[in-house]
Amino acid sequence: MPGGRLTQQERQQIALGLADGLAYAEVARRLDRPTSTVTREVMRNGGPTAYRADLAHRATERRAHRRRQAAPRGTEAAPQAHGRDAEAVREYEETFTTVLMQSGTPKMMARVLACLCTSDSGSLTAAELVQRLQVSPASISKAIAFLEEQGLVRRERNERRRERYVVDDDVWYQSMMASVRGTTQVAEIARQGVGVLGHGTPAAARLENIARFLDFVSESLARAADQAREVLHTKPETTPGSAEQPL
Repeated sequence: MPGGRLTQQERQQIALGLADGLAYAEVARRLDRPTSTVTREVMRNGGPTAYRADLAHRATERRAHRRRQAAPRGTEAAPQAHGRDAEAVREYEETFTTVLMQSGTPKMMARVLACLCTSDSGSLTAAELVQRLQVSPASISKAIAFLEEQGLVRRERNERRRERYVVDDDVWYQSMMASVRGTTQVAEIARQGVGVLGHGTPAAARLENIARFLDFVSESLARAADQAREVLHTKPETTPGSAEQPL
């Protein structure tokens, strides 16, 4: 199986595979690459509908150039826990960040959330985040404030009274329920417009349909989230060789 970075020709093959509607696993098989490599490549370069081989190649070269400039000479990457591959971890965090950004999370907030989610402790101090992400304390403070508003992180203090930022195991449940509340509020506002614009008018009918649709979506989402919540607290069963599943 070939190693190293993807070549421009391989990226062109990925673009052709996506255009043909192939799954990541099939594209990876044709390239003789891991599925995770293709997944990371696509998701951090626009996603399956916006991936462009030439743009992806140039973006990768720019990222590599910035890392060479930022890395002090004579230094090595800090050793990873559990024998992890430092380069693979870094690439995965980039992919995670990109996916969060595509879902609407601002870049710095996405970087902080991805960093917290991929830490074994699930909690980091501001100083640790500054060191890991190589950004200013002000950037971390702003990102944390945003993530708190979204219900994605919380603060706690340790025995030294040092503040830590925590991402709980059920953070996605809390985030989903916050989305449900927001959707419900939009439905209520839409329904209020029916009376203002007059029953039976085209505008009122449109708003009534919006309200009915959002009611159904929010109720279904809340019910599904409640039913699936226990999954967040269940340890998955693992078997040898099951680390990577085809997409």
